[in-house]
Parts: sequence; C-alpha cells; structure tokens
Amino acid sequence: MDHSVRIPMSPPVILPVKDTERPLWSVMIPVYNCTRYIPELLARILSQDPGPDKMQIEICDDASTDADVESIVKKTGQGRVAYFRQSCNVGSLRNFETCLNRSRGKLIHLLHGDDQIRTGFYEKMENLFQHFPEAGAAFCRYISVDEYNGEELMSELEMPEQGILDNWLERLACKQRIQTPSVVVKRSVYESLGGFYGVHYGEDWEMWLRIAAHYKMAYLPEVLAEYRKHADSISGQYILTGKNIRDLKQVMSIAEKYFTPDQWRKINEKARKFYAGYAINTARKIWGRYQHRKGTRMQIREAVSLSADGHIIFQAVKLYIKMLLGIKR
Repeated sequence: MDHSVRIPMSPPVILPVKDTERPLWSVMIPVYNCTRYIPELLARILSQDPGPDKMQIEICDDASTDADVESIVKKTGQGRVAYFRQSCNVGSLRNFETCLNRSRGKLIHLLHGDDQIRTGFYEKMENLFQHFPEAGAAFCRYISVDEYNGEELMSELEMPEQGILDNWLERLACKQRIQTPSVVVKRSVYESLGGFYGVHYGEDWEMWLRIAAHYKMAYLPEVLAEYRKHADSISGQYILTGKNIRDLKQVMSIAEKYFTPDQWRKINEKARKFYAGYAINTARKIWGRYQHRKGTRMQIREAVSLSADGHIIFQAVKLYIKMLLGIKR
C-alpha cells in the first residue's frame, strides 16, 4: 500500500485468501477518533457472535489520537476482537483497503466505528444469502441517527419483501440509496472488482454502483443497521467546503460508462437535480444551525452548478437574501 496516496485513483487490489479453513463472516471495523462509540458497537456485535470458527471480528485503527483504542478493545472485546493499528494515519479509503485485505471470511461486513447494527443482523443477512446465492452483495433497510443516538430518517423501502432487486443499477445511479453499515458483500466480489477509490465523499456510492453493474444485489426490507450523521465527521468537514458535491459529480462521471448515451441523459438529469436539491437543503441547514457563511455559499454554488431548475435557482436566491439580511431561519 502506498501511504503517500490517500485516495487511490484506481480500485485497490484485494488479494484472495489462501487459507482453506475460513469463517463465513468477517466483521471489519475501520475506526478513527470515534472511541466513544466502540464499546456499544462491540457489545452489539458480540451479542450476535456465532463463535470464532464462523466469524472474524477485527478493528482496524487509522492511528486514532482521541484515546487508547487497543486498551478499549481489550477491555470490551472479551478476547474475541482482534486489533490492528496503522503505523500512521493513512486516510479512510486506505484503511478500508486494509480491512478488506485482512479479512478472511466469505462475507464481509465493513462496519464503520461510529455506526451500529441491530439484533438479528448477521443471522438474517446470512439467511438472505442462503435464499439468494446468486447475489454478490445484499443490504437491509437502515435508519440514520445523530451523535446521541436520536433517530432522524429511515431509508426508503425498496420493495416490500426480500429478494433480488430489479433494475437496481438504474435506480441506484439516480441517487445514493444505501449506507455502508447495511451492506454485506461477498469477498470474491471485492477480489474481482477491487476496493474503494476515486473520491473521499461518495466512495461507497461508487462501490455499490460498480457491484450493481456486475452482480445481482439482494434486499431485506427490515431496519437492521444504524448510520450515524454528525457534524465533526469526515463527511461533515467535506460539506463545509463543498467537496462533498464535487466528489458526487465525479461519481456520476464514473457511472456514465455503465449506460448507453440515451439512458445516461435521463439518469444524469435525475441525479443532478436530486443532488442540487440536496445541496440547497444542506446549505439551509448550515446557515440555520451554524451561520457558517462560507459553507452555505459553497453548497449554494455547487447546487446551481448541478441544475438550472427554476426551483433550485429560486431557493438559492432566497437563501442568499437571508444571509445578506442575517435572517437565521
């Protein structure tokens, strides 16, 4: 791994596992300065632990500075959780690469250190793969939570019953519909397609698009995962600079190759309009909560660059006027 390049420009190679004796599961947990969430996360995983023969559980620490992560893992991991620490901070994508290459299981659950799973996640996702062995990946419904575990938003219901999703690549290309804690991917898929690359915000959307372009994806309409949103996360920092929208534009450009020109015109128009609205809503939140002028302006600028839709322009002008007049809401 080249530590000097924090964002790989092509999919990192995920090497095959040579061991013949392999667990079914690898629960790989990339962490960086999210120590306060680790004890509860490990407790929830261990409450579903089928044993070391069936599940690998490992934390990959990207040189955290907020606490001694290793001691927390030893204290709360009950001897079941392995710990690996990067020699220096390599960035989230390189830490994901480490997680994937250190995994030994046939099914990989990449579970960020500040996210969560709910009771029954591993049993029900395993059953989903058993029912639909042709799937290269599977995901369940999730709910977003804030820093204090307050529930914010439930993901859309993709279909009422479990099964293989139809026209999934096209639907997914219009907007990100999955969050990482809800997804399980066969290791063989990562070995075939490589790891996360290209962008720092939206790298998961690109990965799920790449998988959907080459494999079937299964779905479970039950909420079994929790995706955490908070202002001091890496994604929060990217939002204040507008880099989040610029990265999403790059994901859209990568996705174009999966479609014919006629298909892409329709899909791209929907995606750009959706994320223009997303950027305006983000700008509104930044201004209303923090009165952060630069962050608000950056989101407005990116919104207008995505779509010249009349509603988007109207909302952008309205928000600029609020900023000029100092109106907070």
